Amino acid sequence: MYQKGMTSMGKSVLELYNSRKRGIEDIVKIVKPGSRIFIGSGAAEPQTLVKVLIEKGKSIADHETINLIELGTTPYTEAVLSKPFHQNAFFIGANVRDAVNEGRAEYTPIFMSELPWYLRSGRLRIDVAFIQVAPPDNYGFCSLGVSVDVVKAAAEMAGIVIAEVNRQMPRTLGDCFIHLKDIDYVVESDIPLLTWTPPPPDDVAMRIGQNVARLIGDGATIQAGIGMIPNAILGFLRDKKNLGLHTEMFSDGIIDLVESGVITNSKKTLHNGKIIATFCMGTQRLYDFVDDNPLIEFHPCDYTNDPVLIARNDRMISINAAIQVDLTGQVCADSIGEYFYAGIGGQVDFVRGAARSKGGKPIIVLPSTAKKGTVSRIVPFLDQGAGVVTSRGDVAYVVTEYGITNLHGRNLRERALALISIAHPDFRDDLLNYAKQRHLVHLDQMPLTVAGRFYPEQYEHTAAIGGRSVFFRPIKPTDEAIERSFFYTLSDETVYYRFFNIVKTMPHEKLQPLVNIDYREEMAIVGLLGEPGDEEMVAIGRFKLDHTDDYAEVAFVVHDNWQNCGIGTYIMNTLITIAQNMGAEGFKADVLAENKKMLHVFHKCGYSVHSRLEEGVYSIRIDFAERSKPGERRA
Repeated sequence: MYQKGMTSMGKSVLELYNSRKRGIEDIVKIVKPGSRIFIGSGAAEPQTLVKVLIEKGKSIADHETINLIELGTTPYTEAVLSKPFHQNAFFIGANVRDAVNEGRAEYTPIFMSELPWYLRSGRLRIDVAFIQVAPPDNYGFCSLGVSVDVVKAAAEMAGIVIAEVNRQMPRTLGDCFIHLKDIDYVVESDIPLLTWTPPPPDDVAMRIGQNVARLIGDGATIQAGIGMIPNAILGFLRDKKNLGLHTEMFSDGIIDLVESGVITNSKKTLHNGKIIATFCMGTQRLYDFVDDNPLIEFHPCDYTNDPVLIARNDRMISINAAIQVDLTGQVCADSIGEYFYAGIGGQVDFVRGAARSKGGKPIIVLPSTAKKGTVSRIVPFLDQGAGVVTSRGDVAYVVTEYGITNLHGRNLRERALALISIAHPDFRDDLLNYAKQRHLVHLDQMPLTVAGRFYPEQYEHTAAIGGRSVFFRPIKPTDEAIERSFFYTLSDETVYYRFFNIVKTMPHEKLQPLVNIDYREEMAIVGLLGEPGDEEMVAIGRFKLDHTDDYAEVAFVVHDNWQNCGIGTYIMNTLITIAQNMGAEGFKADVLAENKKMLHVFHKCGYSVHSRLEEGVYSIRIDFAERSKPGERRA
């Protein structure tokens, strides 16, 4: 409990406060029939006032209630009360979802960044605002507590402001105060705030969280939402340093990151040292944490969600959820087909803000399937009636439990293949067939199902090579473009050593079999620089099992700029481990006699090397059963 009483108020403030006090029965007399009533948001819903509205609402004929998001119960949206009550929501929560879709309530789609402006414009007249606030301070200012969002604008524009002064409302700081002189009537309460506890992350959420964490570097500023997946993401940030928070909302998940020193806000380029948000929802622990905490500032959502202001945070990372993503990159986040499910909210605000941030990344997250794995969320086209929230032009990173892709600046073929590659393997064939019918991909594109179903994620890792961090992983079908770029930057000598002649072109027909492999029979490990979904290839080593002798034929290519730094040896050792796991008895290879660098890699692999020179080519065999001795070289 945050305020036991009002004894700290000055005499003039106390007199003003007492003059505003009313009993519950007075409220029904104050609110006139036909009124449009704004109701405070989320955990700051004025429960006592809402209860009065429900119990006595029939005497206030033909009135309309508007709100941003409901966390409590809303029985006034039930059919039996639909005549005296008419609900209009700016975001669809679970408790008004059916009412909206059955025509008993309204939904107004609008960007959160524009909501306060919309209310201040007078286009939506507010007769009465029901808000909940913390008790006034000695100067007569009441904090709006855990929800500022549109509440401040609504209170400023309402003809009558009725405030439920709750002694258990936290006193939050920032641009979140209303003075007693701007409140017409006060109703007192002393009740716990509404709480919200997310379900524990499941395996899919954990894998998505792990993937997203790879995109968040030290010193980044993040938008952290609430829910199963956002909580899973936060759980994978414990090894990060000096993160900041500029967000629409947050929940309990940030507390441990603040207390452990992960979130310090010390690298923020806007509001350095501060967490910026517009509302929060969570448990009592969260409400205790935000109470009178100078670390946190709450602002109206036209400030927190302004894309221009968001972009002033360098390395801004926005993380938002999707219901569906089609093969061209259109993101649906507010409906399931024609069934309205959520709302536009702040997704586009933060996507555009992060996209314009220096080093920023807008991320869309979604599980690959719905309805217990029977429906793909990556789809050929959005369901009939589904709304596009984030457009093809805005979308950038998309993350599922199967991986990460960056669609920004990609052509339609690259987008389709990238999205199919992170779809659930059960649906990849159907998605690819549709993409072929629509000519989004090459008609000879090889199926991606095998690669997706057997992709050996356990071989993904990062290592320090040549003073830089290189990410190593098995090759993927979507690596065609980066392997093509890799090939065309190699010197003629390197190409000659790899292919035994000067290969001038590497078209789709040649590349496709190199990136579409069956991991049960062969392996290719690539070394990558850059962000996931936007990498540059610097080296590749591959082998293929030959079941006639159980040896695997191996080959390497290292970019000229990365030769002589140990990356070839590192990939060789990695491939040896994988080949042994796959049952290979050794490696075999043909190497040009003048290719001294590659011969050196083979001879320092730690196993006995048997070689035979014929017409300028060494035929090499490495037996995994024979460990080499220091300085040993065999002919």
